[in-house]
Amino acid sequence: MAKFCSKLSSLLDQPVVLELDLARGVLDARPANPLQAIQLLNATTMPALRTALHQAAKAEHVKGLIVHAGNVGLAVSMLDEVALEIERFAEHKPTVVWSESFGEGDPGLALYKMATAAHEVWLQPTGMLTLSGAGAQITLLKGGLNKLGVEPEFGKRHEYKTAADQFAADEVSDANREMVTAIVEGIVDDAVSTIAQRRGLEVDVVRAAMKEAPISAQRALEIGLVDRLGYRDEVYKSALGEWEAKPEQLRFVSRYALKPDLRKALRRNRKKIGVVSIRGAIVTGRGSTGVMGQQVGSDVVDEHLRQALRDDSIVSVLLDVDSPGGSAVASDFIRRSVHTLREAGKPVVARMGAVAASGGYYVSMPADEIVALPSTLTGSIGVFAGKMVTQGLYDKLGLVRESITADPWAAAMSPTRKLDEDGWRRLNEWLDRVYLDFTTAAAEDRNMSYEELERLARGRVWTGSQACERGLVDHVGGYRLALERAALLAGMDIDDVDVVPVGLAGTLARLKPAHSSESAGHAGLAPVSIEGLWSAALRELGLPSYGVLTMPFELRLR
Repeated sequence: MAKFCSKLSSLLDQPVVLELDLARGVLDARPANPLQAIQLLNATTMPALRTALHQAAKAEHVKGLIVHAGNVGLAVSMLDEVALEIERFAEHKPTVVWSESFGEGDPGLALYKMATAAHEVWLQPTGMLTLSGAGAQITLLKGGLNKLGVEPEFGKRHEYKTAADQFAADEVSDANREMVTAIVEGIVDDAVSTIAQRRGLEVDVVRAAMKEAPISAQRALEIGLVDRLGYRDEVYKSALGEWEAKPEQLRFVSRYALKPDLRKALRRNRKKIGVVSIRGAIVTGRGSTGVMGQQVGSDVVDEHLRQALRDDSIVSVLLDVDSPGGSAVASDFIRRSVHTLREAGKPVVARMGAVAASGGYYVSMPADEIVALPSTLTGSIGVFAGKMVTQGLYDKLGLVRESITADPWAAAMSPTRKLDEDGWRRLNEWLDRVYLDFTTAAAEDRNMSYEELERLARGRVWTGSQACERGLVDHVGGYRLALERAALLAGMDIDDVDVVPVGLAGTLARLKPAHSSESAGHAGLAPVSIEGLWSAALRELGLPSYGVLTMPFELRLR
């Protein structure tokens, strides 16, 4: 046995060069659905990537990291997270990023920004560098809907809550244009300053390259935006030669396994940071996973927070939020659960992913601290509600549909009737009440006066950097910073605690029925449903019925 262990140790001590191929994709987290989890069993996940690079940075036998930034379909927020992990690893080991092209007729700003986290950037000689890519398309559908006989009727609070504008507005409002322009410019400004700082260039040099885009590989080399030109074989020959490693010693980050730390394994009763995830549209009940996207149920989140409360080994909680919002009452229910956890003495840090807006901000704001990425879309403290009047469409199709209701509100919200004066009054009173609840709670949670908070609200969306400047979030950074803050608030060092997901039991455990609503260990499997598709298509003609606290638009960046 001793001989076997010695041989195993010798093998594990052989030089290793890590590889990360972004063209193969990176998942933000392992899918909760067991069938999807099996299909994506070998996929790289961000939690595994963080753990592997954190361990490898301290391992003497790991010589460096080679990253392929090829044809990548990752969101800008994911690229930002990957860059932060590469940058942290690069504090200890050499790193190289190579790409065939940073944009080939399409934008490459976000991908190149990620690449600059490495010590050395290679570009294929025939490739190009396209430092552009931040933009938003606003499409208004009212004219087309009217031709179909559909009349949108929506109310909102306030001018920046433009979620319903795509259906109800005749033209892009000044407020909408102002907000989206500020977001796009904010993301570009952050990218330019980050690239300049990492590459040791003047900001004006980077901006000039943006105006020239697309530029050739040779021009990028002359400016100092890349370090070397070469193909894949040349990249690997150079890196492996410099690091005194062989091709057979290459290993994907997802397959990297460090020798077990026996001292750590023997330490029982280690304290933990519990991670509670809020991903997708926020709804009441259990939530579901369907063709319209992922929903997260407030009941499930509450169960996970209560489980963290009961577990004495969990000293703090990381609330991992990536949500465009949804139901107001579901968001408020989760907010109450977060406050309960804090009142029990367990600090909570909210980490914002690509988006944590409207209801996504509502569930984040009660945390002790909020950490957002520079590119996070957040805020959107506002509300909208309404309906599509489809009687004209039924008439065009020769269909007969009659609504028989027992009360005025049911009649007002019928899709076959236009809102009358009383219906508009009821809708506006409800919108005012929800908006007042939201802004009052936000001012309380963020320790602001109501007037100060309300000026930042009105439905306006901010980037993570803009929100931090205005006091809506506390720190600009990634997942690792959020963990460090959670450990610090608990009086611990990040290296002295384990990080564990709360409520994510194995597949067999989740199939086992819970004994009660206080059962620990699992929250069951989320139902898979296509009901959302039919309800959206038939009742609201494409408007997701997730709730009144929802993001006003989707911004796509590459």
